[in-house]
Amino acid sequence: MPAGLADRMVAAVAAEDLGREYAWLTLIEQEGSIAVRGEADTATLQFSDGTTGVVLHVTTTESDLRRIDGWVDGAVLAIRLTQHDREWVAEISGPGRFAFDAVPTGLSALRLILRGTDGDPTEFRTPQFEV
Repeated sequence: MPAGLADRMVAAVAAEDLGREYAWLTLIEQEGSIAVRGEADTATLQFSDGTTGVVLHVTTTESDLRRIDGWVDGAVLAIRLTQHDREWVAEISGPGRFAFDAVPTGLSALRLILRGTDGDPTEFRTPQFEV
């Protein structure tokens, strides 16, 4: 076995999920604004992995559903919002702008497909958040 292989493998495994952990820590810092229900019935959430940033503005509609307006910095190819077995696909309008209408309350997560710096698709996922 080459010298240092075990240490390099431990470091590679530990670094593999740093982006998702950073996004989770960003979410924890904003924990007070995660719940959308309240007097104002709005929330702003921010997720980042150090390379890609996503901002969500969640509002309650008249029918007690949620509208999620979002912005992402990066060359986004596709955006999906998931809740358990349900999934919504957003159209991208303008540079990094997207929205989801009529989303029921519940735990949600975003999955974005972006064009990486090398031109290949790359994925960005948020931790789950409550709408």
